[in-house]
Amino acid sequence: MVLGVVVLGGVGLFGVSKALKDNDSYAGPSYSSSSYTPTYGPSASPSVATSQPTRTTTRPTATKPTAPRTTSTPKPKPGPTDTDLVLRNKLYKAGAMKAVSCKESRSRPSNVSGARANYANLLKCLNKSWPALVAKSGARFRPPTVQPFSGTVTTPCGTGNDSGPPFYCGTNETIYMNLTEDIGNYNRYPQEYQKVWARMWMLHQFAHEYGHHVQNLTGILAANHRIRYEAPSQALELEGSRRLELQASCFGDIFIGSNKRSYPITGQSLFQWKWLILHWTDHNNDHGDGVNHRYWATRGFNGRNPSVCNTFAVSSAKVQ
Repeated sequence: MVLGVVVLGGVGLFGVSKALKDNDSYAGPSYSSSSYTPTYGPSASPSVATSQPTRTTTRPTATKPTAPRTTSTPKPKPGPTDTDLVLRNKLYKAGAMKAVSCKESRSRPSNVSGARANYANLLKCLNKSWPALVAKSGARFRPPTVQPFSGTVTTPCGTGNDSGPPFYCGTNETIYMNLTEDIGNYNRYPQEYQKVWARMWMLHQFAHEYGHHVQNLTGILAANHRIRYEAPSQALELEGSRRLELQASCFGDIFIGSNKRSYPITGQSLFQWKWLILHWTDHNNDHGDGVNHRYWATRGFNGRNPSVCNTFAVSSAKVQ
């Protein structure tokens, strides 16, 4: 793995496609160096005496040299370790998410403008939902940027295309939403229940990628990448990826569950949401299988609290 940038992909329609290579970029602090040159006064040459010196009658007083006072600099307290950041993050103690009365956009994702209207609406809702919890974790909230794309898209994290899922790039804190996928899903079938499924899929994918942004703000994302980089085997590296992805879905469904009445997620919408969180095939073994995805998505939806999304504190069986 090469240390470079951060990319987190969503999942494909009926499978997982690894959009871009996951890696991370860290730059150390930049120090400016300065030099100090002491300034000396002019050197006075002794003048030649032209007469005999006068004898002094008083003995000069000897002054004891004073030792310089030393001050001890307190050692800086060590920051949280990577294990602390993923396993004991303060976000888990931030409390329940409050509803923000988010309502689904009236526009339908049958075309570019309709899909963009849905993205803008969801971004506005999520930007209201997460700041308080992020602040309680001790982190500073910053809203992400959303970039819809079709075809090929070039990002600081590499190049993606619309044959893969939406993804999050941590380098520029941007969610890249796949217009081709969302519009195609909505227009593919004429049945109303299929269109409801397409809308729920778009909602879940957007909230999942926003979950990665929350991980980024709270230090979980970078810590997870460092842990995975040091993993002694590919199996453990993949397990670390699954823990991260399943948590992103859990975070996303905290938002969906908190606003289920206003959006609303009832009737056919609830049925389709329950269907899609289970029918999730992890071909690359890096996002988690359908059973475990349903487990974590449901915990977020019902619990509405980051404390129920600690995927890093459970056994390997819960993140297969």
